[in-house]
Amino acid sequence: MIRTPIKRFKDFTKERNLWIYILFLGKDQEIIRDTLNAKILEKFDFLPNSFKREKVLFELEQDGFIVKERFQSKKAYKTTEKGKEELQKMITYTEELLEKLKK
Repeated sequence: MIRTPIKRFKDFTKERNLWIYILFLGKDQEIIRDTLNAKILEKFDFLPNSFKREKVLFELEQDGFIVKERFQSKKAYKTTEKGKEELQKMITYTEELLEKLKK
């Protein structure tokens, strides 16, 4: 079975770009690690792989895009200013790409 272009695009913009969703969810408030998958499912309609989620969290923290915190006595993350800047770059890029695709 051949994957259609829209299926490939959706696959690529979901789990393969998990960092976008994590940065977005943590930009205004702490996100509790244990509820992260549920929040992504609720807001973005997909359930990320737990191994991939942990890898992305580790990389984002190592690069200074998120910080580990405690919220309600649980492990949580919050997007740093550096992470917010990176998220804004992605949003700007996406908006520019959409404009090009609409022409």
